[in-house]
Amino acid sequence: MEGKKRAAALLVFWAIILAAPMAFASGGEAGMGDSRYDGFFSYVALACVIGLGIAAGGGGIGMGSAVSGVVGAMARNPGLYGKFFTILFIGLAFIESVVIYTLVIVLVLLYANPLL
Repeated sequence: MEGKKRAAALLVFWAIILAAPMAFASGGEAGMGDSRYDGFFSYVALACVIGLGIAAGGGGIGMGSAVSGVVGAMARNPGLYGKFFTILFIGLAFIESVVIYTLVIVLVLLYANPLL
């Protein structure tokens, strides 16, 4: 029974998330808007937020896994501390660069939308 309630709550949550951009979209001035783009920008913003959240979450999980592996390797072989430390920071920079690239793409989509 608990699983059904959780599934129903999750379904309602996603229905609200997907319907909110249309419900809160402003109509603009009469005759000034193009009806074929109604709600389009709301969905672009929603996709940007979800995409950046997934990228940041994945980056956080990847960084945690990388640090965990390097700390375990340093504990097993303390003599290679400097080499592990250097490799760790290079790896963390690569992981973080993916999140930064996602942020750049999100900012381009939000402020200089090339989809039009």
